[in-house]
Amino acid sequence: MITLTEENYIKAIFHLGKQGSETVNTNALAEAMSTKASSATDMIKKLAEKNYANYKKYQGVSLTEDGKRVAVNIIRKHRLWEVFLVEKLNFTWDQVHDVAEQLEHIKSQKLIDELDAFLGFPTHDPHGDPIPDKSGKFIHIEKLSLASAKVGIVYMCVGVNDSSVDFLKYLDNNAISLGTRMEIVHKEPFDHSIKIRLNGRELMVSQTVGKNLFLKEV
Repeated sequence: MITLTEENYIKAIFHLGKQGSETVNTNALAEAMSTKASSATDMIKKLAEKNYANYKKYQGVSLTEDGKRVAVNIIRKHRLWEVFLVEKLNFTWDQVHDVAEQLEHIKSQKLIDELDAFLGFPTHDPHGDPIPDKSGKFIHIEKLSLASAKVGIVYMCVGVNDSSVDFLKYLDNNAISLGTRMEIVHKEPFDHSIKIRLNGRELMVSQTVGKNLFLKEV
């Protein structure tokens, strides 16, 4: 049986390694898990013994195919639970992450498959992140950051790079959510802030916001 802690490490390696395609530095993994490098190394060795990870001293860690399957399944569960919490229990998108972190470790595959069907097989979670299907496939969506968007073009918000409570509340306070349409009015060369027009008003946002809001052209 795989433990909750092992699952968390596998998920972290998957994200840090860009969906499991790259080797992850041990120190970076330790920082992500808020632990010592020695503790991270011990866990990596356990994962390697169970054939979930490949570990080379001084080079880092990557996931095996078994490890990738575990990671994708955890992500699928997490994002389905986020959809459920928002759509069925009226959570806001800044409230769901911590609860989903607990629910993602439920082992019953039948429960998750039934949840998927109950929700109508959603393809994206409340933050715009793709939900892998039962076979582990992600639906790719073309998107770019607000910082990369062109002046004079109308876009639609399709996701966020930063799903922290503070950022999501900032977006809520400014009436920005998935599906919100906005026109890029002006980009300030001095500090790279961006003026956008949405819902009949203009709003100046910072470079940080620009890097963390994903759009697609409409």
